[in-house]
Amino acid sequence: MTCVASSRMEWLYQRCHKDTLFHSVLRSVLLMSCLLLVLSVSMYPGLWSIGVQLRSAFTGSYVPGHHSVLLINSPNEQAAKDIGRAIMERRMAASINILPRTSTMYYWKGEVQDATEILMLVKTKTSRIEKVIDYVRSVHPYANPEVLSFPVQDGSLAYMKWMDEAIPDD
Repeated sequence: MTCVASSRMEWLYQRCHKDTLFHSVLRSVLLMSCLLLVLSVSMYPGLWSIGVQLRSAFTGSYVPGHHSVLLINSPNEQAAKDIGRAIMERRMAASINILPRTSTMYYWKGEVQDATEILMLVKTKTSRIEKVIDYVRSVHPYANPEVLSFPVQDGSLAYMKWMDEAIPDD
């Protein structure tokens, strides 16, 4: 009887030990997978930027959407120049065009309004759009400034490379 009980205890110990080892390995694998997922998500913007540069270098092509053009209206030329210069000094854009005297029509308080505004074309990396918008909203004289962005689908590869050099990485 003692021999049977002893072998049964030994069998039970081996089985529990195997189960414990299995669960320990499973927990480690799950923990490592979660850690890898968190790191991947947090590093995505930087990895995406490096991937774009590598693809462009190897293929000599442009990845659509890496750059954007923002349209920003201002009430006068001085406001446009002040906002534009501040954006450039903060290295949030590679280039800004200020187009004088655009005619604007819009609805305001239920009526069609006519105005003359100054249009700015801000050329930047798509990754910088949010920073530009936040800055413009903080300094613009309008309570609700017009800031619209459009991804660049194609263009001069040399110009796009110059834009990448002009705007530092995030």
